[in-house]
Amino acid sequence: MKIATIVGARPQFIKASCLSREIQNEKNITEVIIHTGQHFSESMSNSFFDKLNIPEPKYNLDIHSLSHGAMTGRMIEKIEDVLIKEKPNVVVVYGDTNSTLAGALASIKLHIPIAHIEAGLRSYNMNMPEEINRILTDHISTVLFCPTESSKEILMKENIQKNGIVVGDIMYDAFLYESRKIINDKITPSNYFLLTIHREENTNDFQKLINLFSTLTESSKKYNCEIIFPVHPRVINLFKKNNFLDTDFDRIHFIDPQGYIEMLILEKNAKLILTDSGGLQKEAYWSKVPCITLREETEWIELQECGINIVTGLNEQKINDAIKYFLSNDVVFPEGLYGIGNTSKNILEILKFMFGCVS
Repeated sequence: MKIATIVGARPQFIKASCLSREIQNEKNITEVIIHTGQHFSESMSNSFFDKLNIPEPKYNLDIHSLSHGAMTGRMIEKIEDVLIKEKPNVVVVYGDTNSTLAGALASIKLHIPIAHIEAGLRSYNMNMPEEINRILTDHISTVLFCPTESSKEILMKENIQKNGIVVGDIMYDAFLYESRKIINDKITPSNYFLLTIHREENTNDFQKLINLFSTLTESSKKYNCEIIFPVHPRVINLFKKNNFLDTDFDRIHFIDPQGYIEMLILEKNAKLILTDSGGLQKEAYWSKVPCITLREETEWIELQECGINIVTGLNEQKINDAIKYFLSNDVVFPEGLYGIGNTSKNILEILKFMFGCVS
């Protein structure tokens, strides 16, 4: 049995590492990793393969820094060439990036089964490229691996009635596996908020970021906290374009993008996490740290319903209210929202059963 795994962005490397470890224990399964190149810097890509022990990609398509249409189109073209050559039994795609959609479209045109990991998530915001990618991928996939019951229910409502399977969240597998490597997690400063921001809708307006920094600086003074901000390459480009000087905000520590374990350490020690990342919302939950989501909606509705994640967008008053709430109240983190950490095993067993490798 041959599995083609298509990845291109940092969260996909993390998720793929779990399934790759399971595949390596199987004598009769070959994995061909195709890296589209969507995340191409050392900090966002290459170092992750080394640190997560992911096998070296057999193909690196080196496609990046293009418009959504151009990027997706070139990915489809190059992925198709690889799939024709490799002839996999199934193609595995993750999440909601341009790489996800391109891999799914190239596969279905060649009549190759598609397995979508992290299926059934919806923000209902069609201005997000990720929302378009995930909807289209779900509707053409052969088997849909859902992290929660609610994500499967969403598929059912969209009349995707077949092969939606709840397996848990594969990122929890990664979180547990990598957390075991943390030996000394003491960092300085120890009293801080962790900030990440990278989504297009939040980084297309320089003034939005300045307003956010001003809001968080005032809150950090009020609560005597620092702010640690690993800066995404998209934000770095915005800074350069606007001649931004990070010295204007002395309570914000602007640092380079971090490796996965380094980010876990930052998360586990934070007083609060403020982010527009979907994955970081869940890691905040697993780290038992309250989360403020800097978007107008979240796919992870379970976290919002439990009161451990407050959605604020970039609204100054909402952010201030959420910070005050979390720092003034005891927050209870329920167990087991996203499985028990055996998602990758579940997925591989199902792939073996469905695509001709039953032990």
